[in-house]
Amino acid sequence: MSVRAFPLDLAPPVFLAPMAGITDLPFRNLVAQFGAGLVVSEMVASQELLARRPGTREKAELGLGIEGTAVQIAGREAHPMAEAARMVADQGALLIDINMGCPAKKVTQGASGSALMKTPDHALRLIEAVVAAVDVPVTLKTRLGWDNGLMNAPEIAARAEAAGISMITIHGRTRCQFYKGHADWAAIHHVKDAVSIPVIANGDIQDSTTARTALQRSGGDGVMVGRAARGKPWLLAEISHALYGTPAPNIPQGERFADMVRAHYEAMLSFYGATLGLRVARKHLGWYMDTHATRADLRRLVLTETDPTRVSSLIENAFCDAPSRVAA
Repeated sequence: MSVRAFPLDLAPPVFLAPMAGITDLPFRNLVAQFGAGLVVSEMVASQELLARRPGTREKAELGLGIEGTAVQIAGREAHPMAEAARMVADQGALLIDINMGCPAKKVTQGASGSALMKTPDHALRLIEAVVAAVDVPVTLKTRLGWDNGLMNAPEIAARAEAAGISMITIHGRTRCQFYKGHADWAAIHHVKDAVSIPVIANGDIQDSTTARTALQRSGGDGVMVGRAARGKPWLLAEISHALYGTPAPNIPQGERFADMVRAHYEAMLSFYGATLGLRVARKHLGWYMDTHATRADLRRLVLTETDPTRVSSLIENAFCDAPSRVAA
């Protein structure tokens, strides 16, 4: 099964959500190796993007020209958003996603992200500007609304479709919920009823069981997985196998798990450089150790070691000494 974001067919319809500080190039590459219908870059502010104009590393970070990758942009003004979209499309972006879902205060206080749900007329001007600026598909990611008193996702979705948006992803919470409580997948069905373009359900999708339930309650055309993929880069492929019969991922165990973690670690060092790479890698190593039930003493050694070579050698002990619980 696939969803069509004109003119792209995205299959299987199990996608990796954009997550700041997490879905960088090394992690997206790893998830894609196991199997994913789409991976989305970390959100990038349009004005920041225009100011620094992507060089070689930034182009790689955004995934420009990489099949099955969307570049997510955010902003509060139509002209910079359009210019940023045009720039990344000219440099090879195959799909552009507009962020209207980020709940972070530093984003919403700048009248961007999910704050745009409070000003739908203005939000539509941004959407229209981006769609008009590029020939590649443009998608939208947003929430159910700003708060329980402003649940306007169906209205925004319908207007976005009329403006040329090819697909919309809905996180089943309002902005004011942040990530508290439970995602309301049934409320996403109101968006599905309002549009004819594909609707992707997002929020609290932990495994194939929750993914199936989210699809049933939302009527959605696919799912987007976020935080549950941390430490489990095979999770999307596992969900795809259960829901759509794609090949089952070969989930690494024992030494193979350690080899996967070490390869990811070295990819982060190569991409960021040793100093920054060591800091970025710690959170991923922590998530892997959560997944693998690594002993507390080994965990402490891995996360406090400052010599990258020593960390690499510690990985084998950290991921081979304890019973694995990697299967979802």
